[in-house]
This record gives sequence, C-alpha cells and structure tokens, in this order.
Amino acid sequence: MILRKGLTAAAVTALLLTTAACGSNSNDAGNTASSGASASAAPSGTTGASSAKLDPVTLKIVVPGDRPAEMDAVIKEAERQMADTINVKLDLVFVPWSDLAQKTQVMLASGENVDLIFDAPWLHMDQMISAGYYEPLEDLLDKYGQDAVKVRSQTMFDANKFQGHIYALPLGNTHLAGRTYLVRKDLREKYGVPPIQTYDDLIKFAYKVKENEKDIVPLLAYGQSGQKDVSWGAFRAFMEYDPQLLRSDALGQSLVLYYKNNDGKVYNLFDEMEPRVWSWIEDARKLYTDGLIHPDVLAIKDVVSVINSGKVAVAVYNEFGVPSSISSALAQNSPGAELEAVTFIKMEKGQNITNFKQANFQAIPKVSKNKERAMLFLNWTADRDNYDLLAYGIEGQNYEKIGDDQYKQIGSGYSYFPYAWIWNPTTDRLNAGFDEESIKHYQFNKDASNLTPSILTGFSFDPAPVNNAISLYNATEDKYYNSLFDGVTDPDETWSKFKKEAEGNAKKIQVELQKQIDAFLASKK
Repeated sequence: MILRKGLTAAAVTALLLTTAACGSNSNDAGNTASSGASASAAPSGTTGASSAKLDPVTLKIVVPGDRPAEMDAVIKEAERQMADTINVKLDLVFVPWSDLAQKTQVMLASGENVDLIFDAPWLHMDQMISAGYYEPLEDLLDKYGQDAVKVRSQTMFDANKFQGHIYALPLGNTHLAGRTYLVRKDLREKYGVPPIQTYDDLIKFAYKVKENEKDIVPLLAYGQSGQKDVSWGAFRAFMEYDPQLLRSDALGQSLVLYYKNNDGKVYNLFDEMEPRVWSWIEDARKLYTDGLIHPDVLAIKDVVSVINSGKVAVAVYNEFGVPSSISSALAQNSPGAELEAVTFIKMEKGQNITNFKQANFQAIPKVSKNKERAMLFLNWTADRDNYDLLAYGIEGQNYEKIGDDQYKQIGSGYSYFPYAWIWNPTTDRLNAGFDEESIKHYQFNKDASNLTPSILTGFSFDPAPVNNAISLYNATEDKYYNSLFDGVTDPDETWSKFKKEAEGNAKKIQVELQKQIDAFLASKK
C-alpha cells in the first residue's frame, strides 16, 4: 500500500515539475497545462516541488448506466481524499446503455470537452480510434500511471492494443467475461424443478412458469440495437461448443461475421447460414410465439428494472453470479423472491478460446484539457483503499469488507459498477453473496493458462478502409438483428430482407477484415 501511494505521489511530483518548467503564467484556460502549479503546500509524500500544489481540476467522466442514489456522498469523500494530492473533482455523466453508442459518438464528434470516456470493441472503439478521437496512452502511463499498469498483467496490455498502441485502459477482473442466466430459485423450488443443468432444463422451467404464474414473464432478454449480444438467441453463442462461434473484430456484437475453429478465417452468415445459429433463431421464434419471451422485448430500455420488479423468471446477464444490487431490489419489490445464477460455460482447462481482449475500456479523448490529471486519477484508483471507495461506496454504509478479496453490499444506495470506469483484476473484490460455483468461475478465468489463446490474440482491426460500409451495414442490422434473435418476427421473411439489404456491405467488411487478419498472421511467422 505504501509503495503504491509513493508512486502516485511521484507521478504528482512529475506533473508539478513539468508544469512548473512550462511556466505557470504562460498557461491559458484552453491549454492542457491548465492543471499547472500554484504556490501552496505540497501534496503529501512529494519531493522536489515541495513549494507547489496542483491547481484544482474537474474531470468530466462519461460512463454507461444509471447514477447510483448515493453517488454524491461517495464522490464527495473521494474528492476530500484527493484534495491534498492530485486535487481532482469528479463530474460523472451517466448515459443509458440503450443510448450509449449514439450519444458518446455525438459527444466526441462535436468536440465536447470530455476527460475520460467509456468505450468498447462491441460499441464503436475501433471506429473512434480510426477517426483519431483518442489519445495514445503510452507516455501518460509511463509518467503518471505506474500503479494503473501494476494492477494489470502484461498479457492484458499486450492483447488490448489497437493499431499497435494502448489507446485506452483495459477494464476487467478476469480473462473471460461471465455470462449467466438469472433464474428465480424460489419458483424453481416451488414447482419441484431440480437445479438447472442444461438449456433444455431452463426452457422446461420457463414453460412450467408459463403454465402456473400468470403475472410472471418466463423469459427476458435485451432488444435494443446496442445490445445485440444479449438478445435471447444470440446469447447462446457464449455457452455452446464444438465449435465455438466467436464474434468478429469488425462487427462487435454481431454474429453475422464470425470466427470458428481458431483457424483465422472470417465466416459470413450471408454466404452460408450456420445451422446452429439458425436453430437459435428458430428456437427464439417458438419461445416468443408461445408467449415465453417478454412481448415488449424490443421496446424495453431498462431490462434490469424489469428483473428487479420480480415479474421475470429467467433473464440473461453479462457476468457470473447474481449482483447484490439486483438481489436487494428484488427483495424489496417481491418479498420471498430469490435469484440463482445458471451458466453453461465450461470450467475445463483449454475449453474456452479467447483473444484476451477485454470487453470494456477507459479512454482519454484528444479534446481533453486535463490528460495528465485524468491519468493521475486512473492511477489513484489503483490503490486498494481508493478502489474500494469508488467501486463499493463508503465502508459500513454501502458495503462491508469480507476478508482480503470479497465484499458484502449494504442496501441498494450504491450499486457495483467499477466495470464502467476503474475495473482491474488485482484490487477488485468478489461479491461474498455469490454462490460457490460462480466464485469458482471467476477464479478459474483469472488464470490465463486455463484458456486457449486465439491465434488472433493481439490483432486489432482498422476499420478506416470500410468505415462507410460499416456505417451502412450497422444501420441495416439495427432494423433486423434483435427482432430475429429475440423471436419477434418471422425468421425466413426477416432474414430474407436483412440479407437483401445488408449482404453487399457485409461482404466488403469481411474481405477487408480477412485481408488484415492474413497480414497479421503472416507477420507472426
């Protein structure tokens, strides 16, 4: 702990010396060095610039999701603790998941001043990097981010470069993301259904709910255009094998272009429909027409609130385990209701192929006037105590520490969301309320040797040559994809329309992606 704080102090000193050398009187408000030095007491632990203190800076941070009810108290405490060191105030701007792609793109394209912003390969990260919106982070990490580097493995950095550079800090607490079905355990036990072991078991339980619980929706998935990977049918790709079907680097959440067999080839559903994918689409259609999938699945923007209401028997979720925030809300809204986590991801050495690329990232836009301070803040969050505060809230009020690596949430005032801005595998705690199996999954997937590396590990797609085709394709896909994989529309008719409108642009993207993959693989020989 002392070592990490010492490094943070050293980074502060480096910034003080840099800004002092530039001359504090020469910095105007529009300059990056507006976070320069002024004469007052030195931050604790700094040396060399002991007569100076960093001027206060407010960082505008864009994150996805909903603002926790007790966020203000946590931010106030964090700002109090930072006042005598990095002297940062935090302006967190929350953007709903359903609006994330469009709103963040508009922010960046309009030049809005943002200091830190969430992005992801499944969102529009490649496009934003190609368009030049993000600052390469190597120099900033070297000067001001030593601790942020230390809490992430070299594998994490090597596998998460884009076009040869670190354009964003990888966010993750494991090498393989969890995927889970949240199941109403109380209803399963009520009807004498054994613990669910297979997808068929899951569907049988859903039909049992349909027969007996008129006010409960049996199945819930996501239907918004920015949430294609968690539509009902497409979600199954995360948990089925022989072969595994992996989404491509070019289309993020979509399965239209995909990898299989770890052979370095790009497959295209418009060229030849993968029988298993079609079976997922047909299964979703049957479930929807049978009244199991939520009838308004395409219109729901806040899926978690529907889960919290207690009116859903099974829902898809993008992590292992049942989140405390959902458990707490469910207990309040539907006394006696209880969720359990069900996953069909194998926990066998070598079974899961991964390129070790993280799903979430924190970037510093080039328009930021406070790049150095933004990195100092990310570095500050790598300290265990600081991370605990921002990840879980105020100790004794929002959470309780359980041992060295677990926590118990108190109430629902401050929900867990480090995955949106500060996540790392070293200081992150596991939810003590998770079932034993979910904890095993987290621990298993923290060990990179348990996973099979993709031959494309380290590959980064440059979308620039096909940016127009990607934009046109995405606009078309948004009209059809979720309605297909959530079973809302007739598969044959919808696929025919989708293919007619999108296959030309999909082919252009496939050809360019394959060209870049071939060059990447050739460079490794």
